[in-house]
Amino acid sequence: MQTPPFQLARTSTLGARDACCQPTEADLRSSRRRARLAELDSHLHCSVIGTCLSTGELRKLVPKFTDLDRYHASDLEIHHAAVELAIAGGAGAKALNKALDERYAGAIRRFEAARDPQALVDLWTEALKSGDIPPAYWAVMSHPQATIEVRQSAFGELHMLSHLVGAANRADIRRLVALESENQELREKIERQQARLLELSGQRDASVKQSTEYALQLAALAERKADSSTTQLEAEVTRLREKIDDGERRLALHTSRREAAEQRAQQEEDETRALRNKLGEAQALLKVVQAECAALERATLDAGGQPDARRRAVEWVSGKRIVYVGGRPNSNAVLKSLVDAAGGELIVHDGGIEDRKGLLAAALPHADVVLFPVDCIDHDSMSMLKRVCERNGVEYSPLRTASVASFVEFVARLNASAQHAHTSTPPPSAFCLRHG
Repeated sequence: MQTPPFQLARTSTLGARDACCQPTEADLRSSRRRARLAELDSHLHCSVIGTCLSTGELRKLVPKFTDLDRYHASDLEIHHAAVELAIAGGAGAKALNKALDERYAGAIRRFEAARDPQALVDLWTEALKSGDIPPAYWAVMSHPQATIEVRQSAFGELHMLSHLVGAANRADIRRLVALESENQELREKIERQQARLLELSGQRDASVKQSTEYALQLAALAERKADSSTTQLEAEVTRLREKIDDGERRLALHTSRREAAEQRAQQEEDETRALRNKLGEAQALLKVVQAECAALERATLDAGGQPDARRRAVEWVSGKRIVYVGGRPNSNAVLKSLVDAAGGELIVHDGGIEDRKGLLAAALPHADVVLFPVDCIDHDSMSMLKRVCERNGVEYSPLRTASVASFVEFVARLNASAQHAHTSTPPPSAFCLRHG
């Protein structure tokens, strides 16, 4: 990936040069000063904050400069507020910059050895191979020798890593199923061990009781026959005491084994609970994807050569004006054809990449509903459309992805709601901005 998926900002600093919103490279190299967070291009703030700062750190820092509640705000709200602070500059951006510098001081010192852009790229490549991404990413983005090309290259490689993580989800589900089976086998093994420990404990108690009875009998016998052989009684008592000591040693051994087994059982139970939570999240995402696939199949079904079958799948949009913000050009063209075929109007705005953002604010008040895919829209456009829709009383809803399936599944739910409840209010989206 040679360039990021957005248009770079333009600035008139020092004679109308084309560069990101940051000090010129010559100025940084001459002053040997690292770039601050607020000096980076605004489109890089999302990746820097999302990669290099955890949600816990942001929950402690962001509420100091905003009116968000650190305990009740969602992760997305916290992240979005942090990006806005970085773009705005000021005290919030300085605090974020300080947190990054303190957390990754070691990586910054290690990257100071780079005296030219190529050496900086070599250090970044080594960090990618070792998997130590967050420290190296901040050290590269803020390095005095980081050119526009170096930052674009690091951004692109980080972007592709996110795709690899998504592709690994299916393998994770298979591993979860295997772990569930293994956990069941371990639980059965623990139950057998506990039953064996109970059996050994009963044998130990019986042995101790028998030894005690023997000792009492010998003591009574010694009282009744005080004139009998003292040597034989002492030998018998010694033997019984040794037997009791042996029983106590065995008791201590079995007790330690039982406690160790209980600890292992508790650990495995905690691991099982964590795996069940992960499995539940994966199954919830799978249900959403299955619903989208089913809706897309119904919408594209030819129905024996009857074109009306496709229109019925999205008949809710008939006579409706829909504004779609973000997305991808290929998917947007298919969506527009579906809506036009159903007798509706779909207005597509890419969020400011090629279309002017002023056109978006003018189109929103006249829409019946506003849709936007959360995986293909920038923060500024999402914030603006929410404000405009709330001001004008226009319904808006997020879509899980920019795919045709997410759009068709949303419209199918609106069809079902309109048929059963006879109401024009769109139901809330089944997609959660936090959990997916």
